[in-house]
Amino acid sequence: MLQALVGEAPMPTAPIADDEPNLAIYLRKALARAWPELSIVAVARNGVEAAERITALQPDIAFLDIKMPGLTGLEVAQGIEGTARVVFVTAYDEFAVAAFEQQALDYVLKPVKAERLARTVKRLRRPSEGSSPPSDARLATALQQLLATAPAPALLRYLRVSQGELTHQIDVGNVLFFHADGKYTCVRTAEGEHLIRTTITELASQLDPQRFAQVYRSTIVNLDHLAGTRRDEMSRLFVRIRGRAAELPVSRAYVHLFKAM
Repeated sequence: MLQALVGEAPMPTAPIADDEPNLAIYLRKALARAWPELSIVAVARNGVEAAERITALQPDIAFLDIKMPGLTGLEVAQGIEGTARVVFVTAYDEFAVAAFEQQALDYVLKPVKAERLARTVKRLRRPSEGSSPPSDARLATALQQLLATAPAPALLRYLRVSQGELTHQIDVGNVLFFHADGKYTCVRTAEGEHLIRTTITELASQLDPQRFAQVYRSTIVNLDHLAGTRRDEMSRLFVRIRGRAAELPVSRAYVHLFKAM
């Protein structure tokens, strides 16, 4: 019995990286059906977290969504120094699939279908039967080409918010700040506030980084409406928004953004 255990190959490991929780849960369940022996060791919600998990865990495989806040799946893959084999999970079939196939990169299209996932799993379990993994040089070249041809994400210009029977269209330039409020995000303008279902993380990836800055895990401010900053006796930093008496705290992680002020 001991010899059998010693002789058994270790279970393959993989993280899943996707900023859409429901899709990550669906992929995890689909993989459990298609590959019961695969151990999902982490689920990352953005590119930065994915890179950290891969570095710490050194998995055999990494399932990476391409479009993620922080770092894209392509950028995460470029930074992998271990031997993890990457599977891209993408909705960008219009520009990515041809490049993936040409370079023999593994990919799965959204929405993930059981039949397509089964083919990917078969290739991962028996690499010699499918296309062999690309060399580091080929992978780097392919990823550079994909990054160069990937369409730039469209920046958010307007928000549609519902209030009773009415729907309002708000220019994001008129937003003073966004603040997470449970399952919702509060959109604060000079005229009032509205609730939307979009998360702070999703908003951060859609807003112009030259105009909007995250000052707290739950808060993004419009720099066009910034009146200034203040430090209290404990050296904690606060930002002041034009037309508002209440100040917004800045966490230590974002203090460096306001050093010049």
